[in-house]
Amino acid sequence: MPDVSSSPNADWQRLQDRFYRKQEMYTMLWKSMDLRKYYLAGAPYGGPLAMMRDERKILLLQKQQPVKPMISVYTSAGKLIEQIQWERGHIIGLGWTEMEQLVTVTEDGVVRLYDLNGDFTPFSLGKDAKDNMVIDCQIWPTGLVALTGNFKLIAITNFDEPRPKLLADPGLNEPPHSWAVIPPQYTLSGHVEVLLATGQTVIVIDPKEAQDQASLTLLLSLTQGPFLKMAVSPNGKLLALFTVTGRVWVISSDFQQDYSSFNTESKVAPQQLVWCANDSVVLYWDKVVLMVGPHGDFIKFSYEEGIHLIPEIDGVRIITSDTCEFLQKVPDVTEDIFAFGSTSPSALLYDAFEHFTRKSPRADENIRSIKEDLPDAVDICIRAAGYEFSHHYQKQLLRAASFGKSFLDQYNSEQLVNMNQTLRVLNAVRFYEIGIPITYTQLERATPELLINRLMNRNHHLLALRVAEYLNLRSDKILVHWACTKIKKASEDEDTLCKTIVEKFASKPGLSYAEPAKTAYKIGQPKLATKLLDYEPRAAAQVPLLIDMQEDEAALVKAIESGDTDLVYFVLFHLKRKLPLGEFFRLINNKPLACNLLEVYCKEQDKELLKDFYYQDDRRVESANVTLADAYETPDFNDKVGKMKAAMKIYQDDKQHAFETKAIEEHIRLLQIQIQLEREQSTSFLGLSVSETLKKCIVLGQTSKAASKLRTDFKIPEKRYWWIKLQALVEIRDWEELDKLAKSKKSPIGYEPFVEECERAKQPREAAKYVMRCDPGVRASLFLRIGLLKEAAEQAAVVKDFAMLRQV
Repeated sequence: MPDVSSSPNADWQRLQDRFYRKQEMYTMLWKSMDLRKYYLAGAPYGGPLAMMRDERKILLLQKQQPVKPMISVYTSAGKLIEQIQWERGHIIGLGWTEMEQLVTVTEDGVVRLYDLNGDFTPFSLGKDAKDNMVIDCQIWPTGLVALTGNFKLIAITNFDEPRPKLLADPGLNEPPHSWAVIPPQYTLSGHVEVLLATGQTVIVIDPKEAQDQASLTLLLSLTQGPFLKMAVSPNGKLLALFTVTGRVWVISSDFQQDYSSFNTESKVAPQQLVWCANDSVVLYWDKVVLMVGPHGDFIKFSYEEGIHLIPEIDGVRIITSDTCEFLQKVPDVTEDIFAFGSTSPSALLYDAFEHFTRKSPRADENIRSIKEDLPDAVDICIRAAGYEFSHHYQKQLLRAASFGKSFLDQYNSEQLVNMNQTLRVLNAVRFYEIGIPITYTQLERATPELLINRLMNRNHHLLALRVAEYLNLRSDKILVHWACTKIKKASEDEDTLCKTIVEKFASKPGLSYAEPAKTAYKIGQPKLATKLLDYEPRAAAQVPLLIDMQEDEAALVKAIESGDTDLVYFVLFHLKRKLPLGEFFRLINNKPLACNLLEVYCKEQDKELLKDFYYQDDRRVESANVTLADAYETPDFNDKVGKMKAAMKIYQDDKQHAFETKAIEEHIRLLQIQIQLEREQSTSFLGLSVSETLKKCIVLGQTSKAASKLRTDFKIPEKRYWWIKLQALVEIRDWEELDKLAKSKKSPIGYEPFVEECERAKQPREAAKYVMRCDPGVRASLFLRIGLLKEAAEQAAVVKDFAMLRQV
């Protein structure tokens, strides 16, 4: 940390009209680390460092130093977090995600995402990457772009859902001199853009096309190439290029504006070219760091040992073998207070506070001189405190703000309180044992929730819990993560471990035990998993895990107890797929709700399963009912009859169902007659009732043989037979046959139906033939119905129906 005894601007250096400062964050905890021999990747927002021996460099092995390749992960303070033994092929690139997952890309196109415990998730960049090998890659916090051996580009824009996508063909025949990536969130198109330096030009590639900027750019001349190094600014708007002649050229990333050019007088390309926020460019050669400002000025830093630069959104982390430093532009509010000779209201307020601590009367004079600007001065002191790493100056600035606030009648203290809270959090995570040198600007971008996730991933659960409680954030996931980690690393017996977790979770009612139980099961402790699940308050979380643990009956019981029918169905379907049918039925037989739900489902979706279920449960009648219903829905004749006979056989075994037996027997006989009729008449009969079959026979002219057989076989009553024949003859307009029927003998249904059917067929003349055969009392109304008014009046007069006469 900066020396509190020195002036806050003692380490400032001017670059044109701006000031920059380089502050030591940590003295590294590692020992004798020659960074020149290692490949290093740093995570954003003060994240960890991943180091692997550079195979191109000769390394003098020390005692107890591993010979096999190994990736070592350290905090920014040099404290070892994890070591990963590497035996999975040649690594092309290392990087980090926003969630502090280490990204490794091997030449065979396999990407692995490691957490800080050494566990990883792999995925492939596809067949092209595997066949042609990966020769280079660029990684940013949410994705990567890989360059293959045939000079094609493959992009992944979301590590959470990795979907390799081939970008447009750049048309290269040799590797580019240098290249860089503009992430999708910083491009107008919303797609990733790759900048390739080849020949004298730069080619911009996106998923649709490759554009040569030398031919498209009108305002800039790209004749200064080849470009040996390039870097895109954190906001994606600027591009820094290092030319073969040793110039640093800064232009807009759309190649439309030229901002500055600086001659480094070095024909050798720097080892690193990075941005210091969006303000300046930092270059690193062996033992020399050069910062180039926007107006061509520079600041030079010398280092005796190898270093590594890690760009941040507000500066650059400089990792050396002994220290971790942070280089940044001095924030405007800090410069406003501490600049040499500053007379701004905030500087006078800070000066007034210092006089006040010394009990000098000048404190009152300063306050009076800035009375109108005092609210702004207080705000600036509060914000400036957030940018300080020194605890001393944090306190001084906040005390100055509090001192100024006391002279204001109305001032909202929320900003002061929030800054106090934020600085306590920042100071806690910056402590060297934690080793996260995150700045106030970075915290605002990353959010406290992300910081808590990082603390959890490093197993600093107590600190994460305190930070969450201090900032009034939910702490549920912290306790769950703690429980999972404790299960993985615990040496206690299962009962003690379960008791510890339950006691800790008791402070947060409603916490889910599912994730700890799942972790216990994965590492081979099923008994502990079962014990933890007994405390899980949500069945929807219990049941899937019990199924994974092969605890099928327990899963079904929990689902039934929950009363959630969807959950019960979920278990039932799983059991049906997994178990033999007999075992499946035995498992659910003594569970009424499960049986009822299965029955409801089968009636709608699976009749065969329902028959099997009834059969094994010795519910023969229900099984016959299902078989019979299935027979009615079957279009095939033989299949239909076969199923009906099977149902009839079951009914025959029970004397109480003699009616069903006889009904099915007659139906089978009807079907046999219908199939015979279909063969003779070449028309459809199947599915018709006895009455409908008889009517169709009459309609088709089968009035004698077929109709008589049906009438005899099925004992059709005479009245019904006359009705059916009447309707059939009217339908085919066979009036002669209808007249013969009426005269054959006295009609058992009377003659009114003859009149009504003829009238319904719009045949009043035919209807009139049968009116006089009806009872005298209804003749008048029947004549009136068919529109014969004279005859209606005559018949009304005969029976002396004066009301009818008046109506006529």
